[in-house]
Amino acid sequence: QVQLVESGGGLAQPGGSLRLSCTASGFTFSSYAMSWARQAPGKGREWVAGIYADGSDTWYLDAVKGRFTISRDNAKNTVYLQMNSLKPEDTALYYCAKNPGSIWTYEYDYWGQGTQVTVSS
Repeated sequence: QVQLVESGGGLAQPGGSLRLSCTASGFTFSSYAMSWARQAPGKGREWVAGIYADGSDTWYLDAVKGRFTISRDNAKNTVYLQMNSLKPEDTALYYCAKNPGSIWTYEYDYWGQGTQVTVSS
């Protein structure tokens, strides 16, 4: 049974930082690409960042390039999203997703429950 459990969300001030974590179980984590996505109130879900199964390549939404960093620790079955220079428009529910293959694409087969990130002064 695949499980993805996100943590690390919370309230941050504009310009601040948060690090999200997603711990996976129920599948061979090191064989699959992983993603982070977000959904702001009243908006659709959008991909934020993705990482290949071996960590050799990453992808970012233009709006977060240079501010967010996705990484993974295959020994700990965990994928991270380091978010720096946060902006109010980053406020959203952030989801971890498992890709169906080892190369990152705009696809998923499992989602986590999400962790709320609120950026406000």
